[in-house]
Amino acid sequence: MIKRNSILFSLLFAMMLMYGCEPTNPFATGPIYDSEANLAIDRVKIDEYLKTAEIDSVRRIHDPSGVIIIVQVEGVGSRPTGGTVVYTDYTGSLISDGSVFDTTSEQVARDNDIYVETATYEILKFTLGTGQVIQGWDIGYRRLRPGSKAVLIIPSPYAYRNQKINERIPENSILRFDIDFRGID
Repeated sequence: MIKRNSILFSLLFAMMLMYGCEPTNPFATGPIYDSEANLAIDRVKIDEYLKTAEIDSVRRIHDPSGVIIIVQVEGVGSRPTGGTVVYTDYTGSLISDGSVFDTTSEQVARDNDIYVETATYEILKFTLGTGQVIQGWDIGYRRLRPGSKAVLIIPSPYAYRNQKINERIPENSILRFDIDFRGID
């Protein structure tokens, strides 16, 4: 009886190890997000957008990630690195139709019918490289100096991917942020 219980316990333990080490997650029921394929699709859309978008610039930075930084006013000082506290104003919109989905400006929110009475419209403070903002911001702000005004064009793999964040940001959206980089700590 003890030997049989020992064998059953060993078999149960072996099965737990075998399934516990299985490389596929049995709870992952949806398709795997394909960053490279989505980035390729987004590059085509971004190129088309930039052909017709009238954006004044001092210079354009095409980051290897696919994020595009269009510097309109060059700032001064050191560029932020991981762990740097960044202060910024911004307006976020979709390149697909230009609709504004978020802003730090109360007037812009009112003008675009996204004003929320309980929201606080003030300079955003975040720490670079800590996951407090979308990855595209971490990439873009590292390329700018405090005092810069710029437009960040962020492909969906560096924004919200295939997640539907709210009714204003559809899945796989390419985002545009008009930013006013106020400073760093």
